[in-house]
Formats: sequence, C-alpha cells, structure tokens
Amino acid sequence: MSYHFFETKKEITSKLLGQKEILEDLKYMLLIRHFESRAEVAYQAGRVGGFFHSYAGQEAIQVAAVRACGLKDWYSTSYRCHALALLLGASPDELMAELYGRETGNVKGRGGSMHFYTETLLGGFGIVGGQIPIGTGAAFTCKYLGQKERISLCFMGEGAVAQGAFHESLNIASLWELPCLYIIENNKWGMGTSVDRAISVREIAEKKAIGYGMQGYTINGMDYLHCYEAFHFFKEEIIRTGKPILVEAITERFKGHSISDPAAYRDKNILSTCIDPIMTIKQLVLEKGLATKEEIGEMDKEMRLRVIASMKYAEESPWPNITTLEEGVFAP
Repeated sequence: MSYHFFETKKEITSKLLGQKEILEDLKYMLLIRHFESRAEVAYQAGRVGGFFHSYAGQEAIQVAAVRACGLKDWYSTSYRCHALALLLGASPDELMAELYGRETGNVKGRGGSMHFYTETLLGGFGIVGGQIPIGTGAAFTCKYLGQKERISLCFMGEGAVAQGAFHESLNIASLWELPCLYIIENNKWGMGTSVDRAISVREIAEKKAIGYGMQGYTINGMDYLHCYEAFHFFKEEIIRTGKPILVEAITERFKGHSISDPAAYRDKNILSTCIDPIMTIKQLVLEKGLATKEEIGEMDKEMRLRVIASMKYAEESPWPNITTLEEGVFAP
C-alpha cells in the first residue's frame, strides 16, 4: 500500500533541531524501547497484572510530537500510554512501580498499565476512543481561556476511527474551531483485525477530514525527522488558524495488540523487513557526527540500566495499604 505523505524538507528540519535535542530524543527512544521490553519480561514473570500494551516500533511519533510541540500543551492517548508518560515527565521508577501495582506508582498502584498521568497528560484510556472527547474538551479549555499558544494533542489507534466518539468529537471541534491535533497512529492492526477489514477508506485522515471541514494529512511514523517537521508545521498551523487538524501516522506495531497476543495472524516477513525508527535516528546521529557508535552504545547501556534499576525500585516498593485502596478512585 502506498501513501501520499506530507511533504517535508529535512534540511529545514535539521536547522530547527540542534545536536542536544536530537541526542536527547535518541535517548528517549532507547528508554522507551528498553522500558517496554523489560516490562514485558516482568509481565511474563507474573510481576505485572492486568493488561500490557507495548509501544515498541512507534517511538518516533510521540517523541517527535513532544519535541515539536513542547511540554505545556495538553496530551491524551489510548491504553498504549507508557511512552507519552515518560516523555511528559513521569520517571521510569514511578511507571514501573505502577505496573507492579505498588504504592509508589504513578497513581499509587490503582491504574496499572493503561492509566498513566502527568501534569499535562490527561491519561491513558482503556476504552477505545475514550480519550477523544477528553482531548476535544482540553482544546475547548484552551480556546475558552484564551490560551492562544496552547493546543491539545489527542493520540489514538486506527481502530478508534470507527467509534462514534471520534465522529462526534471531530464534528464539534470543527464547528467550534477548537485547537486540537488528532493523531491516528495507524499500526495496521486493531487487536487482531487488519485495518483493511475494519476501516472503509484508505488514507484515513485525508478522506475523513473532508467530512468535517478540516485539513487531513498522512505522515511517515517510522521517520523521526519527518514526524518532527510535520508536527512543527501542524502546531503552527493550528495556532495560526485556531482550527483542528487530523493526522494519520503510518507505523508498525512490533508486538501483538497486548503482550498476551502472539500475533500469529501477522506475516512475520513484514516485521523482519520493516524499518526500525530507532535505527533511523541512530543513522542520523552518525551521519551528522553527533556521536560515535561507541557513544551510542553507551547511551543504550545507560537507558537499559536505568530501566533495570526501575524494576528493582518497583520490586522493593510497598504494596498499597488495603484500608486506602478506595481513596482517589471514582466509580459512579
């Protein structure tokens, strides 16, 4: 399947990004990948309960989005929320402890893998499409309060496009001209169902956006530089016009829907030949002379050891006191 990607000029992107930022983002991508792989090991060992959805393979999208848009915007996402939480200020310690269900966790062990929060991350959501009205509401807040430099970024999988919440949210965002950037992370599989069998059109963002009177774009979610320039443009455009934008980021899910999913329905040859976004940013670093192979290896080791330390922290953290388990939990 070929796509009509948003046109970028990488020489411009290179001028927007300095050496420090690129190296920081390489570290973030390595941290996310190690966090997911080590947490998967913990899950399989029975130390993590509930569900676990890996972000491995999709790192370039959210790393580039946060770099381009900054830490002060509102963010919301699906249950695949580990990467975004790490990018928005949550520590590996508190996130791993949350996976372990410990009192020192991100939400004191109450939320688990699907419900991380930070000051600007409005949550991971376990219900498909549940975050879309929340992201829309955050955009309304920006407009209502006159925060003209602030937008809302709402991430979702392509499976959420078939939910009613998607259509209602985009309709009202367009009617009210809300500063919301909706990002469809199309990893081609909604659980075990191929996108070709679930969504009626290809080029999802470009085709769906037309029906709501907004701009729609397709980007290469495996290319960090491409994603950065695209998100930089999208935010500037939303601030300039005050109107929402719909984006489809084409990516690959390196794991099954969740860790308990062996993904036997997938063609393994596709996974073995697809581009790894971490390899592309490593190549960028080498080509620009920002670091040597040995220095990249040290970064990788540093991030691996950081995650291993977070597992030790989680293992040694206390369980929540049973008398406080209902505190801070809202149930209608």
